[in-house]
Amino acid sequence: MTRIKRGVVAHRAHKRLLKTTKGYKGLRKKTFKQAKTAWMKAGTNAYRNRKEKKRDFRALWITRLSAVCRENGFSYSRFIEGLTKKAILLDRKVMADLAVTEPEAFQKLLEIARS
Repeated sequence: MTRIKRGVVAHRAHKRLLKTTKGYKGLRKKTFKQAKTAWMKAGTNAYRNRKEKKRDFRALWITRLSAVCRENGFSYSRFIEGLTKKAILLDRKVMADLAVTEPEAFQKLLEIARS
């Protein structure tokens, strides 16, 4: 029987991980142990923040809609209630974009929600 050395495999695995931590600072990009922990932490942060990003954007859209509704003497909740009763199914992203880019079209939405 011959002895199998796995140095090549380990070296390849280490190089692959160090390649992923290329932009990090200090030992977090140079040494395998620190690089691995930094890479794992970055992965968990990225996963969590992908979820948070969705929440943040929804909050931004609602804030924009609320501001435009208030300018027209209307509350955000009444606006959404009016659209729901009229069965208008526009999402908040589209409505916020309309409010910013095409105020005339948004005014028509407000009229519909008001009636």
